[in-house]
Amino acid sequence: MSLNSNSGNIGISAAEDAVFVKSADTVPDSLEVKGYDFSSGLDYEKILESYLTTGFQATSLAKAVSIVNKMISWRLSKDLLFQEENKNKMDLTDPSKERCKIFLGYTSNMISSGLRENFLYLVKNKMVNVVVTTAGGIEEDFIKCLSKTYLGEFSLNGTDLRKKGLNRIGNLLVPNNNYCKFEDWIMPIFDQMLEEQKNGTVWTPSSLIKRLGKEIDNPESVYYWAYKNDIPVYCPALTDGSLGDMLYFHSYKNPGLIIDIVSDIRSVNNEAVFASKTGMIILGGGAMKHHICNANLMRNGADFAVYINTGQEFDGSDAGARPDEAVSWGKIKMDAESVKVYSDATLVFPLLVAQTFCKNFEL
Repeated sequence: MSLNSNSGNIGISAAEDAVFVKSADTVPDSLEVKGYDFSSGLDYEKILESYLTTGFQATSLAKAVSIVNKMISWRLSKDLLFQEENKNKMDLTDPSKERCKIFLGYTSNMISSGLRENFLYLVKNKMVNVVVTTAGGIEEDFIKCLSKTYLGEFSLNGTDLRKKGLNRIGNLLVPNNNYCKFEDWIMPIFDQMLEEQKNGTVWTPSSLIKRLGKEIDNPESVYYWAYKNDIPVYCPALTDGSLGDMLYFHSYKNPGLIIDIVSDIRSVNNEAVFASKTGMIILGGGAMKHHICNANLMRNGADFAVYINTGQEFDGSDAGARPDEAVSWGKIKMDAESVKVYSDATLVFPLLVAQTFCKNFEL
């Protein structure tokens, strides 16, 4: 049975109404989507600038660049509104309040990768104020001073690698001999630290890291420069790695070394509490991410926040949580500028550094 022409026209008219819903001519306060035109020639600066209007994670990265540049450029002396709001809350003449305090956090695999050199640049040039990482994020820096990490493949067989004494981190390979060299280097330092403890020294994770930075005495080390520039490095999970293995073996060979974590939680929280403004740049998730966020809870939230990770929020993990979740806890201020870039940090962090810290080196 065929439809009559009248009913057909009614059906088509309804379909047209559904498809051709009238819209506003413009979207207020929104930019036009437009990418880079390569017919204009190759200009890396303009390519990166075009990310803002490209969409998806390119736009998120462009927003991250903007936020980090605001962290870098903020000055108490130029922010009259902030001065008025805080004149009875803090000493506005304190030079340490002049700039935004920048917290940099990253997971251990970032130090294993070539991002280590990016972190070295930031710490060597005093571009960040506080570093938070994991045990691997400490030891792998020192281990690279003693020996090399190599490129491999994600697909390499674990059994074959184990037989060869090769440890795989994604598509990176670390010979097990590297950890043997690390043990030979660090055990005498632990012995000396124990003797100093007997004479009254109290060791914390951050003071241990500072001591190791001094002992490595190598300008290729991130923590050598942290020691030289008096930049605190906090590690809430110090024993979760080769450092923990070394402390375990040392506890049998020469028992008694104690690491005080309570002093460090007081210190890292105070880094946030007594700052005028704070900014968070966090690569990856886990303990270091929450450690930075929780420190900023003590001040009712960070003023700026940039997350870069591949975590998803559907499982309720802190690693996958978006900045807005941290706002609900008071870890990021309600009026803060924040963004999450969903990406492997090795792809985008060098671009972020190039468009922010590197450009503002003289600030």
